[in-house]
Amino acid sequence: MPSAGLCSCWGGWVLPLLLVYVCYLLLGATIFQLLERQAEAQSRYHFQLEKLRFLENYTCLDQWALEQFVQVIMEAWVKGVNPKGNSTNPSNWDFGSSFFFAGTVVTTIGYGNLAPSTEAGQVFCVFYALLGIPLNVIFLNHLGTGLRAYLATAERWEDQPRRSQVLQVLGLALFLSLGTLVILIFPPMVFSHVEGWSFSEGFYFAFITLSTIGFGDYVVGTDPSKHYISVYRSLAAIWILLGLAWLALILPLGPLLLHRCCQLWLLSLRQGCGAKEAPGRRPRGGSTAARGVQATPQDFPISKRGLGS
Repeated sequence: MPSAGLCSCWGGWVLPLLLVYVCYLLLGATIFQLLERQAEAQSRYHFQLEKLRFLENYTCLDQWALEQFVQVIMEAWVKGVNPKGNSTNPSNWDFGSSFFFAGTVVTTIGYGNLAPSTEAGQVFCVFYALLGIPLNVIFLNHLGTGLRAYLATAERWEDQPRRSQVLQVLGLALFLSLGTLVILIFPPMVFSHVEGWSFSEGFYFAFITLSTIGFGDYVVGTDPSKHYISVYRSLAAIWILLGLAWLALILPLGPLLLHRCCQLWLLSLRQGCGAKEAPGRRPRGGSTAARGVQATPQDFPISKRGLGS
C-alpha cells in the first residue's frame, strides 16, 4: 500500500537524514554563537562609547539629534549609498555596477548591500529574476551534463593501456589544479591587493560568492576612498559567472578522479602481488578463475606454436 511505502521511506532514511540535518544546524548555531557573540558585544560597547565621546566633544548636539543623524546614515546605507566620502563618490548604478548587480541577481548571490529603491526597479527585478535564475540554472546544468555525456561516450577507461590511464589521471588532476589556481587562488590575491584585504579575507569573499551565500560583509568596488578602473566590477561579475561554470564542470570530475586513482592503486597492488609468485608455479588453491581473479590473454601469453605442440 502507498501508506506502508511512505512509512517505510520515513523510517528507512528520511528520519535519520532529518536528524543529522537538524543536529548539523544546532552544531553550527552553537559554534557561531561561541565565536561571534563576544565580538558583537565588544563592537556594540565600542560604538556606544564613541557616541558618548562625540557628544562630549560637540556639546551643541544632544542625544536625540545624534540618533536622528545615525538613522539618516543607516537609511543611506540600506539604499546602497556609502556614507563615507562626499557626493563625488562613484555611482552604484553606472553600467559596470549595474552589470555586477545583474550577475548577483541571476546567480542568487544577493549580497544585500545594493538593491533597487524605486518601485519600477523592484518590479523589473522580480521579473528579471524569474527569467534569469532558471536561465542560469539551465546554463550551469548544461555544462555539467555535457561533460558527463562526454565521459560516458568516451572509450572505456579500463580497456586502455596503463600508460594512457596514468596520463588521463594526471590530466584530470592538472585541470583541477589549474582551475583552482585561476578561480580560487589568483582572484583572492587580486582582490586583496585592490581592496586592501588580507588573503584570508579575499579567499573568504571568493568562497562566499561562488557558493552563492553572499553575506554582503565583503563586496568588491565599494570603498569610496579607492579609485577603481571603470570595468573593475564588470570583471568581477564575469569572474563570478566563470567560477560558477567551473564548479559545474568539476562536480562530476572530482568523484571520477578519485575513482580512477583508486583503480590505479588497486591495479598496482594486484601486479605487485602477482610479481611475488614464482614463475610457472600454480597456486595451491586451484586455478586463477576459481580464486575469483579474472584472467586475461595478456596475463598468460601463449604462442600458436605452443598450442599446436
